Amino acid sequence: MAKTERTALTYGQNIYQTGAIIRHVYFPESGIISLLSAVDGDLTLEVGIVGSEGMIGLPLFLGAKTSNNIALVQGEGFALRMTAADFLAECESCGILQRAVKCFAQSLMAQTAQSAACNRFHPVESRMARWLLMTNDRMKTSIFQITQEFLSNMVGVRREAVSKTARKLQELGLISYYRGRLSILDRKGLKALSCTCYKIISTHHPDYKSISDPTDK
Repeated sequence: MAKTERTALTYGQNIYQTGAIIRHVYFPESGIISLLSAVDGDLTLEVGIVGSEGMIGLPLFLGAKTSNNIALVQGEGFALRMTAADFLAECESCGILQRAVKCFAQSLMAQTAQSAACNRFHPVESRMARWLLMTNDRMKTSIFQITQEFLSNMVGVRREAVSKTARKLQELGLISYYRGRLSILDRKGLKALSCTCYKIISTHHPDYKSISDPTDK
C-alpha cells in the first residue's frame, strides 16, 4: 500500500484514547487490537477486536475526525501505518481500498452488535470461550499473553469471575493459564463450550473461509 510505514505493535500499547484526533490509521499485519468502551471512569468493556482482516481508524473513513473508542494492543505484532490525510486521499483514488474498508466496516458492526447481545444474555464461560476463539482466529497462534484485568475488560466481568472461569476451563483441559501466558489446548472443546455467537460473528469475518474448518459447521 502506498505511503505506509511498518510499525511495531507492543502489548498494552494505547493507540487511541476516546475522543482523540485520528492522525494515523493502522492496518495490522499480525497481532491484535481491542476496541474498548469506557464506562464509569476507569471501567472498560471490549466492543470489538481487530486483526489482519481490518484496520484501526475506521471512524475517519466514515467522516469523523476523532476516535469513539479506546484502541489498545492486546497481542504483539506489526502494522502498516498511514497518515489520516494520505489514507483519505488513497480512499478517493482507489476503489479496491474503499470496497475493502466497507467490507470490514460491515463485519465490525456485526461483531459489535453480536458481542453486545452475547455479553447480556450468555454465561461467562461461553463468552470467554467465544473471545478466546476469536482471538485465536486473528492472532493465528494458540499461545498469547493476557492478564486477568485485561480478560475482565474483554468479557465484562470482575477479575474474581475471570479467575474462577479460567480455573474451570483449565480443569476441563481446554486451556493452560499461568502468569499471564494463556495457551489454547483444545480448540474443539472451546467451540463446544462457546455460544452460537462465535459462529455468527465468524460468518461476517472478511476472511471467514480461511478461519473455518469442518468442526465449525
